[in-house]
Amino acid sequence: MIRVLLVDDQSLLRMGFRLILEAEPGIEVAGEAGDGATGVSMASALRPDVVLMDVRMPGMNGIEATASIAAADPAVRILILTTFDLDEYVIAGLKAGASGFLLKDTPPAELLTAIRTVAAGDAVLAPTATRRLIDQFTPLLPDPGRQHDRDALVSKLTDREQAVFTQLAAGRSNREIATELHLAEGTVKVHVGRILAKLSLRDRVQAVVFAYESGLITPGS
Repeated sequence: MIRVLLVDDQSLLRMGFRLILEAEPGIEVAGEAGDGATGVSMASALRPDVVLMDVRMPGMNGIEATASIAAADPAVRILILTTFDLDEYVIAGLKAGASGFLLKDTPPAELLTAIRTVAAGDAVLAPTATRRLIDQFTPLLPDPGRQHDRDALVSKLTDREQAVFTQLAAGRSNREIATELHLAEGTVKVHVGRILAKLSLRDRVQAVVFAYESGLITPGS
């Protein structure tokens, strides 16, 4: 059973999410919180598998709450949900330890799939979020100092891992990467695990952020 904590300051939205989740076998709502601080306290007390986290809330916002929950218990997976497709806090939330980002108008079936995905230890990104990550780091072209750092990072990965990492940084799933590189999906999963371990990254979302922020992967490559 996947236990989910809902953190959103709009009670009607929480009610809607609860109705969707409680109708799904294998998922239950562990609790609800109307602000970030309460969400942090309830996450500590209830230890849910997944937290659905709003971004803009009074008092402690979703980014601060995400950082607190992730730091206290890395096993809790946090899925950020926001109304704003261009929300400037999305990237900050991913850096804070969230395992994914979706818009609140995501279809119920996709939301349920996302919850199961992050509960299993993987990560999810709305397609627009991947595009935004690329746009965010486009101006950050590597300077000579960063070039050395990038080369050092690249040297940690095999040629095959670099190819997989390029696909991963574009937001593609294991299945899509397998199709593109003509590999078995299980082989891709092994490569992704090794990449995350070598670069000391928590999950795929951090890998995407890391790839563009460090200049290891450049937009359009």
